[in-house]
Amino acid sequence: MNARQQGVVRLFRPWPLGLAASWWGDPRLRGVLIQVLLGAAVLWLVGWLAGNAIDNLARGSITTGFGFLSRPANFEIGECLVPCSAADSYARAFLVGLLNTLKVGVAGLVLATVLGTVIGVARLSGNWLAARLAAVYIEAVRNVPLLLQLFLWYAVITESLPGPRQALAPLPGVFLSNRGLMLPVPASDPAWLAAGVALVAALVVAVVLTRYRTRRGEPAAGRRFRLWFPAPAAVGLVFGLPVVVWLAFGAPTAINVPHLAGFNFRGGVTLSPELLTLLLGLVIYTAAFIAEIVRSGILAVDRGQTEAARALGLSPGLILRLVVLPQALRLIVPPLTSQYLNLLKNSSLAVAIGYPDVVSVLDTTINQTGQAIEGVTMIMGVFLVISLSLSALMNWYNARIRLR
Repeated sequence: MNARQQGVVRLFRPWPLGLAASWWGDPRLRGVLIQVLLGAAVLWLVGWLAGNAIDNLARGSITTGFGFLSRPANFEIGECLVPCSAADSYARAFLVGLLNTLKVGVAGLVLATVLGTVIGVARLSGNWLAARLAAVYIEAVRNVPLLLQLFLWYAVITESLPGPRQALAPLPGVFLSNRGLMLPVPASDPAWLAAGVALVAALVVAVVLTRYRTRRGEPAAGRRFRLWFPAPAAVGLVFGLPVVVWLAFGAPTAINVPHLAGFNFRGGVTLSPELLTLLLGLVIYTAAFIAEIVRSGILAVDRGQTEAARALGLSPGLILRLVVLPQALRLIVPPLTSQYLNLLKNSSLAVAIGYPDVVSVLDTTINQTGQAIEGVTMIMGVFLVISLSLSALMNWYNARIRLR
């Protein structure tokens, strides 16, 4: 057998089992192969689904793309933060639904955080009644589905509350009926907008100067620094600058108070039954989980910290505010982020009670245009962007307060 025949025999010789076993036994090579196979399977599945969708759309003569957003929507939206009408485009309707979702989300996050913190602290209270009531609240709310709670609150608001003519008036100018909650607001005037801008600017300046004071004003090498921007000055800036701007614009005091006109209220601002239901459901449900997070974070703080603060003569309120909560916050923030994301995603249940959030608006859009893939993609994109943005913000804050 010549050299050429020997080379052919060597080429078609069966693969050595020992070499194959040793190659498969390498974790790095095995991991690469598994990832390549898994990626190929995913790409094939996505391609098959896309091809199947394209064939079904072509068979039903359904056009694709987002060109429908420029067409008139031809449906009314009950709650609008910006001017809207049935003659507006689908893009405008989408914007209105998105703003409604953000409105509920921001208000829900603030209220749920406050209520959850209060309930969590109350469960650790030495008062037997307060601790038991907090425990009952947490266990009862957490174990009932949120959708059922939304139905309950909607029935309470729309069926148990009186009509506009017999509306409850817990405070002057505030009315509560089955049409919603009516609140007085300042009459439209440029002074209020200017005062709001001044408040935001004062907050930013106060934060920047306070941080500078903290860095430059701490004692170093046994010397004491003179603090040129103390905390009272920051408080005075935050409260004083908006008042000065308000006075400079004429100090308007007119208040738009809701009043009964016919069969409903006019004036002021109205929180519809759907908005009230969604806020109550989201806040009460999420606050129960936040309360347990706050309780566990407080319990994780070493008892020696509390005993040392008590030995210094601090009151229980100061111990909680200045010693316990700042340390517990580092443990509270990571699970708190998950609850914030859950609240935002649970707001999509608004479609069950008729609140016009982004899911409800796009659901109506899909029914009218047949653009199901585009509509669902927009819904997924909205919640993905909101969730990732909130996660990035909370991760940044968590990195700022962690121990180094």
